[in-house]
Amino acid sequence: MSNESEINSTRSDIGTSRLEAFSDGVLAVIITILALGLRVPSGGSFSALAQRLPELLVYILSFVFLAIYWNNHHHLLRATRRINSAVMWANLSLLFWLSLIPFLTDWMAKYYRESWPAACYGIVALAAALNFTALLRAIIRADLPDSAVAAAIGDDRKGKISLLVYTVGVAFAFVSPWISYSCYAIVSIIWFIPDSRLI
Repeated sequence: MSNESEINSTRSDIGTSRLEAFSDGVLAVIITILALGLRVPSGGSFSALAQRLPELLVYILSFVFLAIYWNNHHHLLRATRRINSAVMWANLSLLFWLSLIPFLTDWMAKYYRESWPAACYGIVALAAALNFTALLRAIIRADLPDSAVAAAIGDDRKGKISLLVYTVGVAFAFVSPWISYSCYAIVSIIWFIPDSRLI
C-alpha cells in the first residue's frame, strides 16, 4: 500500500525540467522562423533600407514579444516546485498561440497600414496572454496556494492591465493600426522586467 501511495505521490509531483527544456526548444524554433522571415533591402543605399524599416520594426516588436514570454516563462518555471497534466496542457496551449507570431509578423510587415493584420496580431497576443494567465492559475493549483508563484503573482495586476490594453489595441485597429502598435508596445514595456519575486 505504501508503494502505491509513493507512486501516486511521484506522479502528482512532476518536476519542471522537462517542461522547461521542451518550451525553450519550441520558443527557439519560433524565434528562428521569425528571423528567417526577414528580407534584405533591395539595394545598398539608405533609401533601400528605409523601405524595409516597417518590416524591421514589426520584427523587433515580435522578437521582444517572444523574448519577454521566454524570460517570464523561465523565471516562472524556476519558481515552480511541481506541475501536473493541467499545467502541461496549459503550457502547450500557450506555445500554440506563440507559434502563430511569425506568420502574423510577416502578414503585418507587408500590410502594416491595414487594419486586419494589426487586429489579428492583437487577437493572438491577447490569446497568448489569456493562456499565460491560465498557465499561472494551473501552476498555483498544482504548486499549492502558499507557493512562491502564488505570492509573486498576487492579484495579477500586470496581467489584467495587459488584457485590457490588448483588447483596446484590437478594437482600435479599425480606427488606426498605429494605435494598435502603440498598445502592443506598451504591454511589452510593462512586462520587460519580470516580477522581482520570481527572479
